Amino acid sequence: MIATRFLSEIAGFTNRQVNKVVLNGGAFEIADFEIKQVRDNVVSMKYMVPFGSVNAVTSIELQSSDGTTISSNEVHIPIAADTLLLQLITVKEV
Repeated sequence: MIATRFLSEIAGFTNRQVNKVVLNGGAFEIADFEIKQVRDNVVSMKYMVPFGSVNAVTSIELQSSDGTTISSNEVHIPIAADTLLLQLITVKEV
């Protein structure tokens, strides 16, 4: 079993590495997070997708400051108004 403290440290490292959110393969980038924090072993990120930036979000990439993709997810989220997204990364032993 991996110690909870170590999982939390890995979550903290992950949090420090995420620098921006890239939507739809580069169509729109978000570097300002309303919330970006670690609690226990969970990284929480809350960010705004402004109306008019994209018609729908089809992919979400979390990237480091040098543009390396840390996480990539295919989604379908229509954007009919300013949309607040909450994304969680849970670090756990499997």
